[in-house]
Amino acid sequence: MGLFEEANPGDHRPRTAIEAARAWARGEAKMMATRAMAGHAMGAARPLRGAARFAAYAAGQAGCVAHFPEHDLGAAAYAIKAAAAAVPEHKRRGTRQAERNWQRQQIPGHLRTLVLEDQSRRNSICWSVFND
Repeated sequence: MGLFEEANPGDHRPRTAIEAARAWARGEAKMMATRAMAGHAMGAARPLRGAARFAAYAAGQAGCVAHFPEHDLGAAAYAIKAAAAAVPEHKRRGTRQAERNWQRQQIPGHLRTLVLEDQSRRNSICWSVFND
């Protein structure tokens, strides 16, 4: 959320959406409330451009579809786009790869093969951010 909050220090809607999604994953929140918070994060993204916009969309996507595994890659793809948009053009490819690799390191071992296959299968609808 750093990329969003740098541009919008007083706006906590994306951070609240992430917290809500995590609470839902722990069984501490209802999905409709989580989706509402995620919608507010999406609203925070709309007037923006660049890294801040993609970061807010990543947070919103994470909350909106946490209950729907078929949409799991959207938040990750937006986060990769946010990281790349935050650096000069000549550094974007390396930054995309670094963010993607960091994300992959966070995948629990028992899900790794499933997620990597999903990334490969649906890369084209995710701006091709999951390949080199």
